[in-house]
Amino acid sequence: MIKPHQSKQKKYKLAAKALAPLLLLASTCQYLQAKEPTNNTLVETLATQVEADVIKWRRHFHQYPELSNREFETAKTIATYLKSLGLEVKTGIAKTGVVAILDSGKPGPVVALRADIDGLPVTETVNLPFASTVKSTYNGQNVGVMHACGHDTHIAMLMGAAKILTSMKDKLHGKVKFIFQPAEEGAPEGETGGAEVMVKEGVLSAPNVDVIFGLHISSNKEVGTVHYRSGGIMAAVDPFKIVVKGKQSHGAYPWNSVDPIVTSAQIIMGLQTIVSREVELIDSAAVVTIGMIHGGTRSNIIPNEVELVGTIRTLNPEIRKHIHQSVHNKATSIAKSMNAQAVVTLPLDYSYPITFNNKKLMAEMLPVLQATAGVTNTHVTNPVTGAEDFSFFQEKVPGLYLFVGGRAKSTSASKAPDHHTPEFQIDESGMKLGVKLLTNLTLDYMRNHH
Repeated sequence: MIKPHQSKQKKYKLAAKALAPLLLLASTCQYLQAKEPTNNTLVETLATQVEADVIKWRRHFHQYPELSNREFETAKTIATYLKSLGLEVKTGIAKTGVVAILDSGKPGPVVALRADIDGLPVTETVNLPFASTVKSTYNGQNVGVMHACGHDTHIAMLMGAAKILTSMKDKLHGKVKFIFQPAEEGAPEGETGGAEVMVKEGVLSAPNVDVIFGLHISSNKEVGTVHYRSGGIMAAVDPFKIVVKGKQSHGAYPWNSVDPIVTSAQIIMGLQTIVSREVELIDSAAVVTIGMIHGGTRSNIIPNEVELVGTIRTLNPEIRKHIHQSVHNKATSIAKSMNAQAVVTLPLDYSYPITFNNKKLMAEMLPVLQATAGVTNTHVTNPVTGAEDFSFFQEKVPGLYLFVGGRAKSTSASKAPDHHTPEFQIDESGMKLGVKLLTNLTLDYMRNHH
Protein backbone atom coordinates (compact mmCIF):
# COMPACT_ATOMS: atom_id res chain seq x y z
CA MET A 1 0.00 0.00 0.00
CA ILE A 2 1.30 3.39 -1.00
CA LYS A 3 1.18 6.10 1.61
CA PRO A 4 -0.50 9.43 0.66
CA HIS A 5 2.76 11.43 0.58
CA GLN A 6 4.40 8.67 -1.48
CA SER A 7 1.51 8.80 -3.96
CA LYS A 8 1.95 12.56 -4.28
CA GLN A 9 5.71 12.20 -4.90
CA LYS A 10 5.04 9.54 -7.49
CA LYS A 11 2.62 11.86 -9.28
CA TYR A 12 5.23 14.63 -9.29
CA LYS A 13 7.82 12.23 -10.70
CA LEU A 14 5.42 11.05 -13.40
CA ALA A 15 4.51 14.63 -14.25
CA ALA A 16 8.18 15.64 -14.43
CA LYS A 17 8.90 12.65 -16.65
CA ALA A 18 6.05 13.63 -18.96
CA LEU A 19 7.20 17.25 -19.09
CA ALA A 20 10.86 16.44 -19.75
CA PRO A 21 10.48 16.00 -23.53
CA LEU A 22 8.43 19.21 -23.72
CA LEU A 23 11.03 21.13 -21.73
CA LEU A 24 13.77 19.72 -23.95
CA LEU A 25 11.79 20.69 -27.04
CA ALA A 26 11.26 24.21 -25.70
CA SER A 27 14.95 24.51 -24.92
CA THR A 28 15.86 23.25 -28.40
CA CYS A 29 13.42 25.65 -30.05
CA GLN A 30 14.84 28.52 -28.05
CA TYR A 31 18.38 27.55 -29.18
CA LEU A 32 17.33 27.19 -32.80
CA GLN A 33 15.51 30.52 -32.65
CA ALA A 34 18.74 32.16 -31.48
CA LYS A 35 20.57 30.68 -34.46
CA GLU A 36 17.91 31.44 -37.09
CA PRO A 37 18.41 34.40 -39.44
CA THR A 38 16.80 37.73 -38.61
CA ASN A 39 13.02 37.80 -39.15
CA ASN A 40 12.53 38.94 -42.72
CA THR A 41 8.97 40.28 -42.39
CA LEU A 42 9.82 43.85 -41.38
CA VAL A 43 12.67 44.09 -43.87
CA GLU A 44 10.38 42.79 -46.61
CA THR A 45 7.83 45.51 -45.81
CA LEU A 46 10.44 48.27 -45.71
CA ALA A 47 12.10 47.05 -48.92
CA THR A 48 8.74 47.15 -50.67
CA GLN A 49 8.21 50.70 -49.45
CA VAL A 50 11.62 51.89 -50.66
CA GLU A 51 11.58 50.05 -54.01
CA ALA A 52 10.13 52.97 -55.98
CA ASP A 53 12.89 55.24 -54.66
CA VAL A 54 15.55 52.66 -55.52
CA ILE A 55 14.29 52.50 -59.11
CA LYS A 56 14.17 56.31 -59.33
CA TRP A 57 17.75 56.61 -58.03
CA ARG A 58 18.99 53.93 -60.40
CA ARG A 59 17.44 55.68 -63.40
CA HIS A 60 19.02 58.99 -62.43
CA PHE A 61 22.50 57.50 -62.14
CA HIS A 62 21.97 55.55 -65.36
CA GLN A 63 21.03 58.68 -67.28
CA TYR A 64 23.98 60.66 -65.93
CA PRO A 65 26.94 58.26 -65.68
CA GLU A 66 30.50 59.39 -64.99
CA LEU A 67 33.81 57.71 -65.72
CA SER A 68 36.29 56.42 -63.14
CA ASN A 69 37.78 59.13 -60.92
CA ARG A 70 35.33 61.60 -62.50
CA GLU A 71 32.22 60.71 -60.46
CA PHE A 72 31.83 64.23 -59.05
CA GLU A 73 28.07 64.73 -59.53
CA THR A 74 27.37 61.10 -58.66
CA ALA A 75 29.23 61.51 -55.36
CA LYS A 76 27.47 64.80 -54.63
CA THR A 77 24.03 63.20 -55.13
CA ILE A 78 24.94 60.26 -52.89
CA ALA A 79 26.39 62.45 -50.14
CA THR A 80 23.39 64.79 -50.14
CA TYR A 81 21.00 61.90 -49.66
CA LEU A 82 23.04 60.23 -46.92
CA LYS A 83 23.23 63.52 -45.04
CA SER A 84 19.44 63.79 -45.27
CA LEU A 85 19.27 60.51 -43.34
CA GLY A 86 21.26 62.11 -40.53
CA LEU A 87 24.37 60.04 -41.16
CA GLU A 88 27.96 61.14 -40.61
CA VAL A 89 29.26 61.61 -44.15
CA LYS A 90 32.78 62.01 -45.53
CA THR A 91 33.58 62.81 -49.16
CA GLY A 92 36.67 63.03 -51.33
CA ILE A 93 38.01 59.62 -50.28
CA ALA A 94 40.14 58.13 -53.09
CA LYS A 95 39.27 61.30 -54.99
CA THR A 96 35.49 60.92 -55.39
CA GLY A 97 34.50 58.25 -52.86
CA VAL A 98 31.76 58.75 -50.26
CA VAL A 99 31.60 57.06 -46.85
CA ALA A 100 28.81 57.36 -44.31
CA ILE A 101 28.52 55.95 -40.80
CA LEU A 102 25.37 54.88 -38.99
CA ASP A 103 26.04 54.62 -35.26
CA SER A 104 23.47 52.67 -33.25
CA GLY A 105 24.86 54.06 -29.99
CA LYS A 106 25.21 50.51 -28.71
CA PRO A 107 28.32 48.30 -28.60
CA GLY A 108 28.79 45.83 -31.40
CA PRO A 109 30.67 45.13 -34.63
CA VAL A 110 31.33 47.50 -37.51
CA VAL A 111 29.71 46.16 -40.67
CA ALA A 112 30.76 47.71 -43.99
CA LEU A 113 28.58 47.65 -47.10
CA ARG A 114 30.12 48.63 -50.43
CA ALA A 115 28.86 49.78 -53.83
CA ASP A 116 30.95 50.88 -56.82
CA ILE A 117 29.84 54.05 -58.60
CA ASP A 118 31.70 54.50 -61.92
CA GLY A 119 30.49 54.04 -65.50
CA LEU A 120 32.31 52.80 -68.60
CA PRO A 121 33.48 54.35 -71.89
CA VAL A 122 30.64 52.64 -73.79
CA THR A 123 28.01 54.27 -76.02
CA GLU A 124 24.54 53.02 -75.07
CA THR A 125 22.25 51.53 -77.72
CA VAL A 126 19.38 50.44 -75.46
CA ASN A 127 16.14 52.30 -76.17
CA LEU A 128 15.26 53.54 -72.70
CA PRO A 129 13.62 56.83 -71.70
CA PHE A 130 16.52 57.29 -69.27
CA ALA A 131 19.27 56.08 -71.62
CA SER A 132 22.62 57.82 -71.33
CA THR A 133 23.60 60.40 -73.94
CA VAL A 134 26.66 61.52 -71.97
CA LYS A 135 29.92 62.08 -73.85
CA SER A 136 33.36 62.39 -72.30
CA THR A 137 37.07 61.89 -72.89
CA TYR A 138 38.84 58.70 -71.89
CA ASN A 139 42.61 58.34 -72.32
CA GLY A 140 42.55 61.01 -75.02
CA GLN A 141 39.59 59.58 -76.95
CA ASN A 142 36.09 60.98 -77.28
CA VAL A 143 33.71 58.35 -75.92
CA GLY A 144 30.15 57.74 -74.89
CA VAL A 145 29.61 56.97 -71.21
CA MET A 146 27.27 54.26 -69.92
CA HIS A 147 26.57 52.25 -66.79
CA ALA A 148 27.22 49.10 -68.80
CA CYS A 149 28.04 46.92 -65.80
CA GLY A 150 25.24 47.75 -63.36
CA HIS A 151 27.04 50.05 -60.96
CA ASP A 152 24.01 52.36 -61.10
CA THR A 153 21.97 49.56 -59.53
CA HIS A 154 24.65 48.97 -56.89
CA ILE A 155 24.47 52.61 -55.80
CA ALA A 156 20.67 52.54 -55.65
CA MET A 157 20.53 49.26 -53.72
CA LEU A 158 22.99 50.50 -51.10
CA MET A 159 21.10 53.79 -50.74
CA GLY A 160 17.94 51.74 -50.19
CA ALA A 161 19.67 49.61 -47.54
CA ALA A 162 20.94 52.80 -45.86
CA LYS A 163 17.40 54.14 -45.66
CA ILE A 164 16.04 50.91 -44.14
CA LEU A 165 18.88 50.42 -41.66
CA THR A 166 18.63 54.03 -40.52
CA SER A 167 14.91 53.53 -39.84
CA MET A 168 15.81 50.37 -37.85
CA LYS A 169 18.54 52.03 -35.81
CA ASP A 170 17.01 50.83 -32.53
CA LYS A 171 17.48 47.21 -33.67
CA LEU A 172 21.16 47.61 -34.51
CA HIS A 173 24.21 46.79 -32.38
CA GLY A 174 27.38 48.59 -33.41
CA LYS A 175 27.97 50.67 -36.54
CA VAL A 176 27.32 50.40 -40.26
CA LYS A 177 29.83 51.91 -42.68
CA PHE A 178 28.41 52.61 -46.14
CA ILE A 179 31.20 52.73 -48.73
CA PHE A 180 30.51 54.20 -52.18
CA GLN A 181 33.67 53.44 -54.12
CA PRO A 182 34.91 55.14 -57.30
CA ALA A 183 37.03 53.73 -60.13
CA GLU A 184 36.25 50.03 -59.80
CA GLU A 185 36.66 49.76 -63.56
CA GLY A 186 40.21 51.07 -63.28
CA ALA A 187 41.61 54.59 -63.10
CA PRO A 188 42.55 56.43 -66.32
CA GLU A 189 46.14 56.21 -67.55
CA GLY A 190 48.57 57.90 -65.19
CA GLU A 191 46.15 57.86 -62.24
CA THR A 192 45.41 55.61 -59.28
CA GLY A 193 42.00 54.89 -57.82
CA GLY A 194 39.46 52.42 -56.57
CA ALA A 195 39.37 50.11 -53.58
CA GLU A 196 43.14 49.86 -53.28
CA VAL A 197 43.43 53.61 -52.75
CA MET A 198 40.46 53.68 -50.38
CA VAL A 199 42.15 51.02 -48.23
CA LYS A 200 45.43 52.96 -48.24
CA GLU A 201 43.55 56.08 -47.14
CA GLY A 202 42.09 54.21 -44.15
CA VAL A 203 38.51 53.46 -45.21
CA LEU A 204 38.53 50.28 -43.10
CA SER A 205 39.60 52.11 -39.94
CA ALA A 206 38.19 54.80 -37.64
CA PRO A 207 36.10 52.85 -36.80
CA ASN A 208 37.80 49.55 -37.61
CA VAL A 209 35.66 47.39 -39.89
CA ASP A 210 34.97 43.83 -38.73
CA VAL A 211 33.32 42.48 -41.86
CA ILE A 212 32.35 43.72 -45.33
CA PHE A 213 29.59 42.71 -47.76
CA GLY A 214 29.20 43.55 -51.45
CA LEU A 215 26.83 42.67 -54.30
CA HIS A 216 27.01 42.64 -58.08
CA ILE A 217 23.94 42.61 -60.33
CA SER A 218 24.12 39.96 -63.06
CA SER A 219 22.41 40.36 -66.43
CA ASN A 220 22.41 36.61 -67.10
CA LYS A 221 21.06 35.40 -63.75
CA GLU A 222 17.31 35.46 -63.17
CA VAL A 223 15.73 38.10 -60.94
CA GLY A 224 14.92 36.90 -57.45
CA THR A 225 18.01 34.70 -57.22
CA VAL A 226 21.25 35.09 -55.29
CA HIS A 227 24.47 33.29 -56.23
CA TYR A 228 27.35 32.60 -53.87
CA ARG A 229 30.59 30.67 -53.58
CA SER A 230 32.93 29.94 -50.72
CA GLY A 231 36.56 30.77 -51.49
CA GLY A 232 37.58 32.30 -54.82
CA ILE A 233 34.56 33.67 -56.68
CA MET A 234 36.31 36.12 -59.03
CA ALA A 235 39.83 35.95 -60.38
CA ALA A 236 42.94 37.91 -59.61
CA VAL A 237 43.94 40.07 -62.56
CA ASP A 238 47.55 40.83 -63.43
CA PRO A 239 48.26 42.70 -66.69
CA PHE A 240 51.81 42.31 -68.00
CA LYS A 241 54.10 43.59 -70.73
CA ILE A 242 56.97 41.86 -72.50
CA VAL A 243 59.38 43.90 -74.59
CA VAL A 244 61.32 41.66 -76.98
CA LYS A 245 64.56 43.30 -78.09
CA GLY A 246 66.41 42.12 -81.19
CA LYS A 247 68.48 43.57 -84.02
CA GLN A 248 66.97 45.47 -86.93
CA SER A 249 67.72 44.59 -90.55
CA HIS A 250 66.29 44.73 -94.05
CA GLY A 251 63.46 42.26 -94.48
CA ALA A 252 65.22 40.78 -97.51
CA TYR A 253 68.23 39.79 -95.40
CA PRO A 254 66.80 38.23 -92.21
CA TRP A 255 70.10 36.47 -91.43
CA ASN A 256 71.48 39.90 -90.50
CA SER A 257 68.80 40.38 -87.87
CA VAL A 258 67.84 39.07 -84.47
CA ASP A 259 64.15 38.91 -85.32
CA PRO A 260 61.94 40.08 -82.40
CA ILE A 261 58.77 39.29 -84.38
CA VAL A 262 59.57 35.61 -84.81
CA THR A 263 60.83 35.54 -81.23
CA SER A 264 57.55 37.09 -80.04
CA ALA A 265 55.60 34.45 -81.92
CA GLN A 266 57.59 31.72 -80.16
CA ILE A 267 57.02 33.40 -76.79
CA ILE A 268 53.25 33.68 -77.38
CA MET A 269 53.01 29.99 -78.20
CA GLY A 270 55.17 29.13 -75.22
CA LEU A 271 52.95 31.13 -72.86
CA GLN A 272 49.92 29.10 -73.96
CA THR A 273 51.52 25.95 -72.54
CA ILE A 274 51.57 27.37 -69.00
CA VAL A 275 47.86 26.82 -68.41
CA SER A 276 47.51 23.74 -70.64
CA ARG A 277 50.56 21.89 -69.27
CA GLU A 278 51.55 23.34 -65.90
CA VAL A 279 48.33 24.21 -64.05
CA GLU A 280 46.05 21.63 -62.43
CA LEU A 281 42.69 22.91 -63.65
CA ILE A 282 40.41 20.49 -61.83
CA ASP A 283 39.62 22.96 -59.04
CA SER A 284 40.87 26.35 -60.24
CA ALA A 285 40.67 27.96 -63.64
CA ALA A 286 43.46 30.14 -65.02
CA VAL A 287 44.02 32.26 -68.11
CA VAL A 288 47.06 33.72 -69.85
CA THR A 289 46.06 35.99 -72.74
CA ILE A 290 48.06 38.23 -75.06
CA GLY A 291 45.79 41.08 -76.09
CA MET A 292 48.13 43.46 -77.92
CA ILE A 293 51.19 43.19 -80.17
CA HIS A 294 53.06 46.27 -81.35
CA GLY A 295 56.14 46.20 -83.58
CA GLY A 296 57.52 47.28 -86.90
CA THR A 297 56.89 50.15 -89.30
CA ARG A 298 56.70 48.54 -92.76
CA SER A 299 56.71 45.21 -94.57
CA ASN A 300 60.40 45.07 -95.51
CA ILE A 301 61.98 46.08 -92.21
CA ILE A 302 62.60 43.69 -89.34
CA PRO A 303 62.31 45.97 -86.28
CA ASN A 304 64.54 46.34 -83.27
CA GLU A 305 61.82 45.39 -80.80
CA VAL A 306 58.28 44.18 -80.33
CA GLU A 307 55.93 44.85 -77.40
CA LEU A 308 53.45 42.27 -76.12
CA VAL A 309 50.73 43.16 -73.61
CA GLY A 310 48.53 40.60 -71.92
CA THR A 311 46.59 39.58 -68.83
CA ILE A 312 46.74 36.75 -66.28
CA ARG A 313 43.63 35.54 -64.44
CA THR A 314 43.83 33.11 -61.51
CA LEU A 315 41.58 31.84 -58.71
CA ASN A 316 44.24 30.23 -56.53
CA PRO A 317 47.08 32.13 -54.79
CA GLU A 318 49.66 29.38 -55.40
CA ILE A 319 48.73 29.08 -59.06
CA ARG A 320 48.95 32.84 -59.39
CA LYS A 321 52.48 32.78 -58.00
CA HIS A 322 53.48 29.91 -60.30
CA ILE A 323 52.14 31.58 -63.45
CA HIS A 324 53.92 34.85 -62.67
CA GLN A 325 57.22 33.00 -62.41
CA SER A 326 56.54 30.87 -65.47
CA VAL A 327 55.69 33.86 -67.68
CA HIS A 328 59.01 35.41 -66.76
CA ASN A 329 60.96 32.18 -67.26
CA LYS A 330 59.44 31.29 -70.62
CA ALA A 331 59.72 34.79 -72.09
CA THR A 332 63.35 35.28 -71.10
CA SER A 333 64.44 31.73 -71.93
CA ILE A 334 62.79 31.63 -75.36
CA ALA A 335 64.22 35.05 -76.18
CA LYS A 336 67.68 33.92 -75.14
CA SER A 337 67.38 30.83 -77.34
CA MET A 338 66.72 33.17 -80.29
CA ASN A 339 69.66 35.47 -79.37
CA ALA A 340 67.17 38.15 -78.35
CA GLN A 341 66.32 39.67 -74.98
CA ALA A 342 62.93 39.82 -73.23
CA VAL A 343 62.14 42.36 -70.51
CA VAL A 344 59.06 41.39 -68.50
CA THR A 345 56.98 43.88 -66.49
CA LEU A 346 54.53 42.03 -64.24
CA PRO A 347 52.23 43.45 -63.00
CA LEU A 348 52.10 46.20 -65.59
CA ASP A 349 50.04 48.98 -64.03
CA TYR A 350 47.27 47.66 -61.79
CA SER A 351 46.80 44.31 -60.10
CA TYR A 352 43.72 42.96 -58.29
CA PRO A 353 43.90 40.07 -55.81
CA ILE A 354 41.48 37.13 -55.89
CA THR A 355 37.96 38.02 -54.79
CA PHE A 356 37.95 35.47 -52.00
CA ASN A 357 34.88 34.81 -49.86
CA ASN A 358 35.90 33.97 -46.31
CA LYS A 359 34.82 30.35 -45.84
CA LYS A 360 33.78 30.62 -42.20
CA LEU A 361 31.79 33.78 -42.88
CA MET A 362 30.15 32.21 -45.93
CA ALA A 363 29.00 29.24 -43.87
CA GLU A 364 27.65 31.56 -41.18
CA MET A 365 25.73 33.82 -43.55
CA LEU A 366 24.35 31.21 -45.96
CA PRO A 367 21.14 30.79 -43.88
CA VAL A 368 20.59 34.55 -44.27
CA LEU A 369 20.75 34.24 -48.07
CA GLN A 370 18.35 31.32 -47.99
CA ALA A 371 15.91 33.06 -45.65
CA THR A 372 15.98 36.24 -47.73
CA ALA A 373 15.80 34.84 -51.27
CA GLY A 374 14.35 31.42 -50.50
CA VAL A 375 16.27 28.14 -50.51
CA THR A 376 15.30 27.35 -54.11
CA ASN A 377 16.52 30.77 -55.24
CA THR A 378 19.92 30.51 -53.52
CA HIS A 379 22.52 28.89 -55.75
CA VAL A 380 26.20 27.98 -55.63
CA THR A 381 27.88 29.59 -58.63
CA ASN A 382 30.98 28.69 -60.58
CA PRO A 383 33.89 31.11 -60.20
CA VAL A 384 34.43 33.60 -63.00
CA THR A 385 37.67 34.83 -64.52
CA GLY A 386 36.48 38.42 -64.42
CA ALA A 387 38.03 40.50 -61.64
CA GLU A 388 36.80 42.84 -58.90
CA ASP A 389 38.76 45.26 -56.74
CA PHE A 390 36.42 44.43 -53.83
CA SER A 391 39.24 41.93 -53.26
CA PHE A 392 41.38 44.67 -51.71
CA PHE A 393 38.85 44.99 -48.87
CA GLN A 394 38.79 41.21 -48.45
CA GLU A 395 42.56 41.14 -48.07
CA LYS A 396 42.19 43.18 -44.87
CA VAL A 397 38.90 41.97 -43.33
CA PRO A 398 36.60 38.97 -43.82
CA GLY A 399 34.17 39.69 -46.62
CA LEU A 400 31.52 38.20 -48.88
CA TYR A 401 30.84 39.12 -52.50
CA LEU A 402 27.60 37.87 -54.04
CA PHE A 403 25.78 37.97 -57.38
CA VAL A 404 22.14 39.07 -57.56
CA GLY A 405 19.94 38.21 -60.51
CA GLY A 406 19.08 41.01 -62.92
CA ARG A 407 17.70 39.07 -65.91
CA ALA A 408 13.99 39.30 -66.63
CA LYS A 409 12.18 35.98 -66.31
CA SER A 410 10.90 36.45 -69.86
CA THR A 411 14.48 36.58 -71.22
CA SER A 412 16.52 33.42 -71.70
CA ALA A 413 20.07 33.34 -70.38
CA SER A 414 21.37 32.84 -73.92
CA LYS A 415 19.77 36.09 -75.06
CA ALA A 416 20.72 38.19 -72.03
CA PRO A 417 23.09 41.04 -72.96
CA ASP A 418 26.63 40.83 -71.67
CA HIS A 419 28.18 43.24 -69.20
CA HIS A 420 30.42 45.95 -70.70
CA THR A 421 28.41 46.05 -73.94
CA PRO A 422 26.23 48.82 -75.49
CA GLU A 423 23.21 46.48 -75.21
CA PHE A 424 23.58 45.85 -71.47
CA GLN A 425 20.39 46.14 -69.45
CA ILE A 426 18.83 44.69 -66.33
CA ASP A 427 15.35 44.10 -64.94
CA GLU A 428 14.91 46.67 -62.18
CA SER A 429 12.71 44.32 -60.14
CA GLY A 430 15.88 42.43 -59.23
CA MET A 431 17.14 45.30 -57.09
CA LYS A 432 14.68 44.71 -54.26
CA LEU A 433 16.39 41.43 -53.35
CA GLY A 434 19.74 43.22 -53.27
CA VAL A 435 18.38 45.78 -50.82
CA LYS A 436 17.02 43.02 -48.58
CA LEU A 437 20.25 41.05 -48.68
CA LEU A 438 22.41 44.01 -47.66
CA THR A 439 19.99 44.79 -44.85
CA ASN A 440 19.58 41.24 -43.53
CA LEU A 441 23.28 40.43 -43.71
CA THR A 442 23.94 43.48 -41.54
CA LEU A 443 21.19 42.76 -39.04
CA ASP A 444 22.08 39.10 -38.68
CA TYR A 445 25.80 39.65 -38.31
CA MET A 446 25.22 42.31 -35.65
CA ARG A 447 22.80 40.11 -33.78
CA ASN A 448 25.28 37.21 -33.63
CA HIS A 449 28.39 39.23 -32.81
CA HIS A 450 27.46 42.02 -30.41
